Amino acid sequence: MRVTVVHPRELGPAEIARWRAIQTGDPALDSPFLTPEFTVEVGRVREQARVAVLTDGGEIVGFLPFERHPMGIGMPVGAGLTDVQGMVHVKDIEFDPRALMRDCGLAVLEFDHLAAGQPLVPERHTRHASPVIDLSDGYPAYVEHLKRVSGKTYKSTAYKSRKLGRDAGALRHDYGVHDPAVLRTLLSWKTDQYRRTGRTDRFARPWIVRLVRNLLKLDTEHFGGSLDMVYAGDRPVAGHFGLRTATTLAGWFPAYDPEFARYSPGLVHHLAMAERAAAAGIRLIDMGRGDKEYKDKLKTGELWVVEGRLARVAPGAGVHWLVRVPVRKARGTVLANERLRGTADLALRAYGRIRTTIAS
Repeated sequence: MRVTVVHPRELGPAEIARWRAIQTGDPALDSPFLTPEFTVEVGRVREQARVAVLTDGGEIVGFLPFERHPMGIGMPVGAGLTDVQGMVHVKDIEFDPRALMRDCGLAVLEFDHLAAGQPLVPERHTRHASPVIDLSDGYPAYVEHLKRVSGKTYKSTAYKSRKLGRDAGALRHDYGVHDPAVLRTLLSWKTDQYRRTGRTDRFARPWIVRLVRNLLKLDTEHFGGSLDMVYAGDRPVAGHFGLRTATTLAGWFPAYDPEFARYSPGLVHHLAMAERAAAAGIRLIDMGRGDKEYKDKLKTGELWVVEGRLARVAPGAGVHWLVRVPVRKARGTVLANERLRGTADLALRAYGRIRTTIAS
């Protein structure tokens, strides 16, 4: 096995074509976060982005996108943003993960959304559910599923949708939008949501804003940014920006105008989005890891992702353990306990209210 490490901009047409062929040949790899296009776009805004190209017998058998940080700390490409992480590889690949890390100049390789079943799964790890909406039988079949397992939610959302139309104007849903102004509206809501709930504002980082703006421009057969918005009259109410392959839509940045909160605009939007996505050929919406009430109400099933780290004997690995592992374990303990998770969420929201008051 030969390993060559390059920056994403150094990938040529042949490598991109091989990456896509391997990915489309395995349904388990059907995520926009595992596409060559996503890695290339991250490389435009993140100089630390790298790709390990694995060759066996003169044939490319795998690609590992990652970021190389100081002291040999390796993280997924687009670290902090991606809901599916890992290698794109042929099914029968065999290699030593730590030898691959050595060839990549890494002491540690950390994941928090590693696709289950990957050859890089650490021996010690935690598994987490990633709720999904299965649209393989079409939107009407999905609605029938909701009526069976979450009938109260479906009826309530339909009622609130009609009431929103009566109170604020006829509803309109624009799908597959490429207007930067619509994206700015959505991101302003998302920033406001982060601040209200005490979370870190991702869009305070310029590279993330540049990445999202660049991804909005992409629309090909295999990959594209996916922006949509629900309007009441002329007022935008709720929307979403995510990424798609030909058949999978990754839920990424949903948000809504809090003035319309009493109408459950997030649920109204997600049902509208699912209908249009199914009509456009999407067969799966991956809503991403995380315990959210709306995900429980809308999901038809779950995929699984893994959190953990691979490490070699090196100083960087020791420093990484001291800095990251105890914090991750503490966070995992809180998230696994419903009472602790609720207390933490209330504390963050209180902090968010204080922060918002000071800022205003």
